[in-house]
Amino acid sequence: MRRFRVYVDTSVIGGCFDPEFAAWSRLLVEDFRRRRLRPVVSDVVSMEVDLAPPNVRSQYNELGGLGAEILVVTRQVDDLAVAYAEQGVLSWRSRNDMLHVALASFARVDALVSWDFRHLVRVDKVRAFNAVNARLGVPPVTIASPREVTFYGET
Repeated sequence: MRRFRVYVDTSVIGGCFDPEFAAWSRLLVEDFRRRRLRPVVSDVVSMEVDLAPPNVRSQYNELGGLGAEILVVTRQVDDLAVAYAEQGVLSWRSRNDMLHVALASFARVDALVSWDFRHLVRVDKVRAFNAVNARLGVPPVTIASPREVTFYGET
């Protein structure tokens, strides 16, 4: 059976060390370790993690060791992020968030996971991103929190 490909944004990696999100972020990482899910990251995540504390960088590096697929921003991805901004889905200040969504959309991941409830994990935002995607012929994206994706430690 094919493993779900899960795009992990930086908030989930950092969430492993945040009391509010640690339990769920760590369960997701455990699912990657057990090969239940396949991690997907990007050059955007890598750039953000470079500015993070050492423990977050270490967690990111572990994902690479677990066979994480690494997506790269292309002109097509950047153009889609611009379209999101032009349609008012998010403001230009949230460019990296829009790049995460565009990368996940073009890569046809099974889910983009995030703890960003302001910009990403919201039904209205998911609908707005997917409306732009549909207008431009891009596959829809599923955005969820790790709680909705993890296997909850089941064996």
